[in-house]
Amino acid sequence: MIEGRLFVISAPSGAGKTTLLKKVMARMEGLSFSVSHTTREPRPGEEDGVDYHFISPPEFLGMVEKGLFLEHAEVHGNYYGTSQESVLAQLREGTDVVLDIDVQGASIVRKSDVLSGVHIFIAPPCLAELERRLRGRDTESEEHVAVRLKNAVNELQSACRYDYLIVNDQLDETVDLLVAIVWAERARLHRLPSGKPIVGITE
Repeated sequence: MIEGRLFVISAPSGAGKTTLLKKVMARMEGLSFSVSHTTREPRPGEEDGVDYHFISPPEFLGMVEKGLFLEHAEVHGNYYGTSQESVLAQLREGTDVVLDIDVQGASIVRKSDVLSGVHIFIAPPCLAELERRLRGRDTESEEHVAVRLKNAVNELQSACRYDYLIVNDQLDETVDLLVAIVWAERARLHRLPSGKPIVGITE
């Protein structure tokens, strides 16, 4: 069986990545979302085991000590990490995996000897629009908005290290573009848009 492909997606907070990925996942076969572990509190509407595995800081650090994470980082005062075995198990089954992680985590994965992936950066049209989206959440204090905007400037400087750069201006167009990238990567590995291997043509 052909192994699945890892798609590493990064974006500044407020760039619309979560909404984008939900729409892409709903449209595509053979694509699975890697559920990260985090110590932050759930936001309204988030479910444990669906959006994140919400755990305590001591639990998280215990997993770090056991070497269970493919990557882990501290972001905005909270810990985030990706279970290595969970990702590898899905890839072995031939499933493509979407890894939603920040630029720190993506850098760790990029240097990993364990696996390789396609790295995609989602950017906002401009910082003013990013600020508007952050304030529109109505879940962030002024202090948190300022921190996220400052971090966004640093994160945007990392965009050049990614294989693809997508500006999330018109959501429907952005969804189409990300779907097209996944299809193109599948074709490059001789797989159908569904993710299934192409057989019987070149044999």
